[in-house]
Amino acid sequence: RQAARRGADLRYDMEISLEEAFHGKASEITVDVSAPCDTCHGTGAKPGTHAHTCRQCNGHGKVRAQQGFFVVERACPVCNGSGQVIADPCGDCRGEGRVERTKTLSVTIPAGVDEGTRVRMTGEGEAGPRGAPPGDLYIFLHVKRHHLFEREGTTLFARAPISFTTASLGGALSIPGLDGKTHEVRIPAGIQSGKQLRQRGAGMPVLQGRGHGDLVVQIDVETPTKLSTRQRALLEEFRETETGDECPASQGFFAKLKGVFAGE
Repeated sequence: RQAARRGADLRYDMEISLEEAFHGKASEITVDVSAPCDTCHGTGAKPGTHAHTCRQCNGHGKVRAQQGFFVVERACPVCNGSGQVIADPCGDCRGEGRVERTKTLSVTIPAGVDEGTRVRMTGEGEAGPRGAPPGDLYIFLHVKRHHLFEREGTTLFARAPISFTTASLGGALSIPGLDGKTHEVRIPAGIQSGKQLRQRGAGMPVLQGRGHGDLVVQIDVETPTKLSTRQRALLEEFRETETGDECPASQGFFAKLKGVFAGE
């Protein structure tokens, strides 16, 4: 007899926030799925009756036919490969042994999942025909875009605009982490735009492991667009005191330009 055909696997797409991916989540989902028929208990036969061995294939589920020099084996056309025939099928499932039903399932999403992570729920897929084993349910996770953080593996990235005075004098940034803590990022004096500062252990948790990734903060120095009269006067005074040594990269660039115009 041919082995019972297993039920089909199912796919369910779930959208979660980055915070939920960080902490994990317990949720409930509702799926429409084929389930074993309660009337015939999945046998497909009317209560009080049972299936009989197929006489065409003698319960093997396959028949052989001679085609020239070759012997071709195919599924039995009478029992469709099951090896059994139901003379009096169940009225509720029409002999299939399964019916369409809506199920509510509890799902546990572990901490550290990422976009495309797949959670498998064994035996929660389509029920197999006539008592065959069920398939599995696969939950594919999609992480919503976050307003502050971007993610690459276990590393979190954030962009932090700072004033040019903070970039010149140094300071600190307070960034609220996904772990509920406030992480203070020290800004060294003279930092340049595009510089990345790393906070160890402030990133995403390792999926099914220990520890956390890092938080990387990229500094963007913002040039002021609105100045008061006093501020403009102070900047004019500062410009008069510049020697060029304050910005060595700019000084080197203009030195190269002079060399080009001089034909050097």
